Amino acid sequence: MAMVTLKIGDLSHEVACRDGGEARLMQAGALIEERWALARRAAGSGGVQRTFLLTALMLADALIEAREAPPPETPADVALGRIAERLETLASALEDEAAKP
Repeated sequence: MAMVTLKIGDLSHEVACRDGGEARLMQAGALIEERWALARRAAGSGGVQRTFLLTALMLADALIEAREAPPPETPADVALGRIAERLETLASALEDEAAKP
């Protein structure tokens, strides 16, 4: 089992994780650290527990927003859309040509 030290705010936290999971855990810690200063100001004199709660709520809000956002278009989606438009244009042109006497 691996151990990772996460520095969040002024505190260091020793956290165990499975071997190979260190980078992921450090990324998670970095997300908390990114929001820590804002949460600390919002918590006022509420202490570390309230700051952690507010940080968790900020991260949960970001997760909800990400889940609700439409998925971004990939280059493949864009290419398929353009091909579909072109096929529709060709089909219309062929229909128009076939309708001529």
